[in-house]
Amino acid sequence: MTELNARRIAETILDGFNRHYRIFLEITTASRQRFETCDWRAQRQAASDRINLYTQRVAEATDRLKAEFDLHGEVDEELWREVKLRYIGLLYEHKQPELAETFYNSVFTWLFHRRYYNNDNIFVRPGLSTEYLDDNDPVYDSYYPTRQGLTRSVRAVLLAFACSLPFENICRDIRRLVRQVKMSHMPGLELRRHFHLQVLRAPFYRNKAAYIVGRAINGADVIPFVIPILNNEQGGVYVDTLLMDGDDIANLFSFARAYFMVETNTPAAVVHFLNRMLPTKTKADLYTAIGLQKQGKTDFYRGFLHHLAHSTDQLEIAPGIKGMVMTVFTMPSYPYVFKVINDYFPPPKEVDRETVKRKYQIVKMHDRVGRMADTLEYSYAALPISRINGELMAELKAKCGNSLEIEGDKVIVRHLYIERRLDPLNLFFQTASKEQKEAALIGFGNALKEMAAANIFAGDLLYKNFGVTRHGRVIFYDYDEIEFMTDMNFRHIPAPRTPEDEMAAEPWYSVAPHDVFPEEFASFLLIDPDLRRAFLQHHRDLLDADYWKSIQQDIRDGRQGDVFPYSVSKRFRVIYGEE
Repeated sequence: MTELNARRIAETILDGFNRHYRIFLEITTASRQRFETCDWRAQRQAASDRINLYTQRVAEATDRLKAEFDLHGEVDEELWREVKLRYIGLLYEHKQPELAETFYNSVFTWLFHRRYYNNDNIFVRPGLSTEYLDDNDPVYDSYYPTRQGLTRSVRAVLLAFACSLPFENICRDIRRLVRQVKMSHMPGLELRRHFHLQVLRAPFYRNKAAYIVGRAINGADVIPFVIPILNNEQGGVYVDTLLMDGDDIANLFSFARAYFMVETNTPAAVVHFLNRMLPTKTKADLYTAIGLQKQGKTDFYRGFLHHLAHSTDQLEIAPGIKGMVMTVFTMPSYPYVFKVINDYFPPPKEVDRETVKRKYQIVKMHDRVGRMADTLEYSYAALPISRINGELMAELKAKCGNSLEIEGDKVIVRHLYIERRLDPLNLFFQTASKEQKEAALIGFGNALKEMAAANIFAGDLLYKNFGVTRHGRVIFYDYDEIEFMTDMNFRHIPAPRTPEDEMAAEPWYSVAPHDVFPEEFASFLLIDPDLRRAFLQHHRDLLDADYWKSIQQDIRDGRQGDVFPYSVSKRFRVIYGEE
């Protein structure tokens, strides 16, 4: 009877996963049609809808198991050891075994208490290898410029782009691509005998663009490249640029961007391909980038456990100004921060815990336009007490006691967020050169503008809420005061009626909860003369209410601006003009 129930439970869980991935692929596959028809609103909605799929399918599978097998309360450990073994057997020849294992973990953790979360019952470690999943159905094609010629190879790559729309001028695009390669990368490059290009068969879709993703193999060297394709919205497509710089491509796959839509039956093979292109990205980063954020969470947690086992430094309070809403801590050897919502928010904060969680979820579901850090959200995360320094432990108990449980040698955090660690912008300005300050200040203003175009107003514009990446990009990461742009009322400060008005300590005009006076930004942003000069030179419009109102009108009219995940100066139309 145990074996029969184990088999049926395993089959039920796998049925739930297969249904999930089938619906996931249906939404993903339709991205091509949305790109071809310029349905950008639907593309944004699909990206949001796809994130919610996983939880819905886990809930369905869990409800079905409860109804059919009366799974309540304690775990029958003999039964579940057998379920796990049966499940592994079902995954032989499966194309997404790693995703199916993560789905199994999710179902089990929804059903049972965390004391059962060990490798006997769930996949703390992966059960199956994914190394050669695409041997019978490769995810990429190869091209040989040393045999076919570079021009013919580039033509073949473009013609393989799966799109029903014709290229606006394919000969021009090929000429530009070949010229760019020869000018930028061929000089001084000794081509090996077996030099060739490997290009993923599935284009990557996001927002208003499609991307051909590939790598050039030259002996032991791997040279990544990406070809962005745009719709001219007149019945044709064109190549916008060629990205071959590692930083540009890393930015394309940044943790601050929305997830790609990539149609694939073997995501592990796509991730393996990308990992060789982008060795600084982890598997967790890359699974998340292609929309499989739950698998990203699984791989991230495995990586964290591995790091704990192979390091000795302690978790400590993160550098920077302490926030009123979150307690933030980090580990010097680990490039992430951990954020726990405080039990109490002192004035002037007026939000509550549920509001904070809702706003973080808004950012998760929204287009982050490369300016808002993605977060990993965990429940009941276990941290070794021995790895938490005394100052941090006292802070956690004082500010977040309601979120903590002590179990033996571990602290259990009921709810936390994990984000990539950045240099807080206010601290960056303290040690930066004049040139670095100006570059970061320009990036700060661009971040506000790009977020606004995506219908997000940061709310709290203080520099401490923004960070600087290792590539020098300015990213927003504190979300408790964000609002939709369309909910805000941007106003000019009324002229004083009398000299007494001008000298008064309090405003002489009424201020409603969503009123914003952009002229006031200068009073707290532009105290440093270097920052003031750079801001007024590059972003004076941010101090004008009419600028913000114009962005609101664009949003209400359905106009989605172009936010390129690379410098506009690299666009072929800028480099070559309208040739």
